[in-house]
Amino acid sequence: MPYYVRRGQVPSKRHIQFRENGHLYAEELVSTEGFSDLYSLIYHVHPPTIVKAISDKTLDLRPTAAIENNMQHRALRGFQIQPKDDYVQSRVIVLFNDDVHLSLAAPTRGFSDYFYKNASADELIFVHEGTGELRTGYGKVPFRPGDYLHIPRGVIYQLHFDTQQNRLFIIESYCGAIRFPKRYMNEYGQLLEHSPFHERDLRPPQDLETHDERGEFLIRIKKRGVVFDYIYATHPFDFVGWDGCSYPYAFSIHEFEPITGRVHQPPPVHQNFEARQFVVCSFVPRLYDYHPLAIPAPYNHSNVDSDEVLYYVEGEFMSRKHVERGMITLHPMGIPHGPHPGAVEKSIGAKETRELAVMVDTFRPLHLTPEALAIEIKDYYLSWLPEDMKQTQNI
Repeated sequence: MPYYVRRGQVPSKRHIQFRENGHLYAEELVSTEGFSDLYSLIYHVHPPTIVKAISDKTLDLRPTAAIENNMQHRALRGFQIQPKDDYVQSRVIVLFNDDVHLSLAAPTRGFSDYFYKNASADELIFVHEGTGELRTGYGKVPFRPGDYLHIPRGVIYQLHFDTQQNRLFIIESYCGAIRFPKRYMNEYGQLLEHSPFHERDLRPPQDLETHDERGEFLIRIKKRGVVFDYIYATHPFDFVGWDGCSYPYAFSIHEFEPITGRVHQPPPVHQNFEARQFVVCSFVPRLYDYHPLAIPAPYNHSNVDSDEVLYYVEGEFMSRKHVERGMITLHPMGIPHGPHPGAVEKSIGAKETRELAVMVDTFRPLHLTPEALAIEIKDYYLSWLPEDMKQTQNI
């Protein structure tokens, strides 16, 4: 869990009067799983409930399945997703199930004319390209390439980009909170000494600004894939203070310290997030295995209980040929996969890898959207054929 953080002004005890110049601030408890899990207490200038209008129009962003029961290795050219000005509509879902939606986005600018809230899902936004600032009532979180932005469900936010060319890989959890792996935490919730990252690697919000403003403020709220437009009478970032353990933060993939060994380590050593029905791993530059007879290339693996998704960020991947930046591969449960032909022999004797990638393993099958098929590398499943077999089949 994220550690306890306090910003701005808060009273000495919870649920008591908190005034300034006679004005009583409005307390809001933001809780998860009822009142039993992570929470934060927020103090607003105005009650966070003053709605002036709700638009009759909605935007339906629920994905449709072009392939529901996938039994084929697939690869997608993620950078073929076209840039769009609007942040919400720039998000293109390519893979999904009831637990998680995986999207690509190339917004060309941030958004300041409205605010956004995902009311149903925690969001984990991986910043592939672009710099800027995540702004919320909790404060500001600057971001840069390689950052994961963790935005708990229910947080109202804006993304402000300094750049026009931005690429995002977005993970939405519909199966509960996105957390750190339990095996890396002690019974008190602190990250253990052998964890590949620690609390000091997290970057919680800073520079809280209290916006005491009245008017008309558009908040676009997504609930189960449908966006509703609400007009509030006060600025949503009117926090005078808050404290607790539920808040947005940034974590850089470059801060993940890889675990290595004498022989090849399994993918769970790369894990840094999990939800109830999926895990997220970070593959980062690291030394290869150092047993005298080590084979650095990963062994063949049968996905029996999970679909495996890899989002390629940077570097050379010794187990894969013709990897592109922003490429996504999907290796579904039920079919083994492994190094491409020649990769095993080529890897022997190599000392290190400079690869950078994000992996998502889901415990239920993923569906492909029409948008995914539009950017698919059609013959990817044939990439394991040895050259002599390709020649005999005229491939």
